[in-house]
Amino acid sequence: MAVDPRLAGRRVHVKVPATTANLGPGFDTLGLALSVYDELDVAVREAPGATVRVEGVGEGEVPTDESNLIVRSIRHTFDHYGIEMPGLELVAHNVIPHGRGMGSSGAAIVGGIVAAKGLLEGIVDIDADGLLARATELEGHPDNVAPALFGGLTIAWMTPQGPQHKRLTVHRGVSLLVCVPESTTMSTALARSLQPASVPHEDAIFNVSRSALLIAALIQSPELLFAATEDKLHQNYRASAMPETDALIQALRAKGFAAVVSGAGPSILVLCGDPAQRLAAAEIVAENAATPWQSHMLAVDFKGATVVAHPVEAAA
Repeated sequence: MAVDPRLAGRRVHVKVPATTANLGPGFDTLGLALSVYDELDVAVREAPGATVRVEGVGEGEVPTDESNLIVRSIRHTFDHYGIEMPGLELVAHNVIPHGRGMGSSGAAIVGGIVAAKGLLEGIVDIDADGLLARATELEGHPDNVAPALFGGLTIAWMTPQGPQHKRLTVHRGVSLLVCVPESTTMSTALARSLQPASVPHEDAIFNVSRSALLIAALIQSPELLFAATEDKLHQNYRASAMPETDALIQALRAKGFAAVVSGAGPSILVLCGDPAQRLAAAEIVAENAATPWQSHMLAVDFKGATVVAHPVEAAA
């Protein structure tokens, strides 16, 4: 394949929100987009291959060549649509913490796919289903990439035809607190390995009821958040790998806060029905944490990933 000449000179800017998945009982299904963003500039160049400059989180740590996850996501998208990826220069402005359960890998994947969509504008039309399908192929499950793509609260599920999603608007009374340990990380693969292959029937029923209740709490009745965030499918099994996270969640829930593990952890998500509750929850974390934690009072991102194409500069 030859590089499509229409790609010459194209440049895009991408912005992708962090996410928090599971939300307690909604394992591998529910996710929220957060008001923390990674940004990405991608420019087509004449030389083949790709180079990446990382600024912020991951600088000096993540790959800066074609093995970078963003580049691999761009290439995956180009390959799917039968178009050769051109030479690229990328600048990644990273804010989302890595390995903390805030969807950093999902954001990288979505950033690459949305960048590819912007670069291919007018050449290939990639719709919402195509974006979610490509992202899920790389991520393995859609619960993080769906809110990163579409914003808000998302329900994601798999079908024989591929991943599907439904985006919902969160009640304006819901406020978010995300507490992030400064030094502790958690591998998603490790977290998943700690779960059993099967669970008791009553535990499955318990989570079905709480997941249904959680949707109602998030979009209509925030006063139900505490009861709605109970879980028996994954958090207890993973607790041994995140003892401080587990201890802080127990301390928060003992005071009536709807605290859960954010994604695979070790960060903590607290869903509050009143913005003032976030201050009290943050104080509990500060008083009980044995190591440094940062508490972030966040909003729900309602836009999801965005891409802006810069005008192609005319040849001199």
